[in-house]
Amino acid sequence: MTLQQEIVGNAMQMAVVNLHPGQTVYCEAGKFLFKTTNVTMETRLSGPSGNGNGNGGQQSGSGGGMGGMLRQAMGTAMQVGQRMLAGESLAFQYFSAQGGEGTVGFAGVLPGEMRALELDGTRAWFAEKDAFVAAESTVQFGIAFQGGRTGMSGGEGFILEKFTGHGTVIIAGAGNFIDLNPADFGGRIEVDTGCVVAFEEGIQYGVQRVGGLNRQGIMNAVFGGEGLSLATLEGNGRVILQSLTIESLANALKKAQGGDKQGPTGGLFSTHTG
Repeated sequence: MTLQQEIVGNAMQMAVVNLHPGQTVYCEAGKFLFKTTNVTMETRLSGPSGNGNGNGGQQSGSGGGMGGMLRQAMGTAMQVGQRMLAGESLAFQYFSAQGGEGTVGFAGVLPGEMRALELDGTRAWFAEKDAFVAAESTVQFGIAFQGGRTGMSGGEGFILEKFTGHGTVIIAGAGNFIDLNPADFGGRIEVDTGCVVAFEEGIQYGVQRVGGLNRQGIMNAVFGGEGLSLATLEGNGRVILQSLTIESLANALKKAQGGDKQGPTGGLFSTHTG
């Protein structure tokens, strides 16, 4: 059953989800806004099982008895450990409608847009850290770690959220979104590493140096505001970019308070550590 949802608002959007009886949606802790009284809310450490049985992500042990319980506990511990390493919320909140249809609202944490992605089981989606807002219990949430060289160079790209299965997943970003397909631009686009919101499986993500180790390359790194690297996205598939980066928003707020994290030259000499 397709998740009935509507994204409303402009500068700070929210998702209003209509749940049928027995239907379950889960969100990252801190993304919930409101619900009707017939919608139950439960906080769990475990991720969704993705079996679509409406049990709100209750993991079913592989076999009964103590062995099944131990395997379930170990699986939950691994999920929590991955989310801890990624800096994500340790728990999920599950919402189910009881005795009739119910409504629940969610939102991101930054001023910007939201997007509902439909998964059909053939392609996964990858998203930047903290982009996840909510999803059906038939969608599995995971953490994907990029390769060492790419991650260390790209910063934002080292840890990605991964969504698989069937159903609707709702993500959020900063500023306005633009949808692109690298195939429409010769098969490859280069963007600020903080502008990538999400992309389909099949898109190759990488990081490259901004220019060579020459005069212009140094000028780009020191005065261009991009640092030493750009993200590269190659292939044929959907890519979602955002117009506002978290770093630029933090720097603007810091400057308004009388400080400037980037210093007089920005770029390579940025003092931003978040």
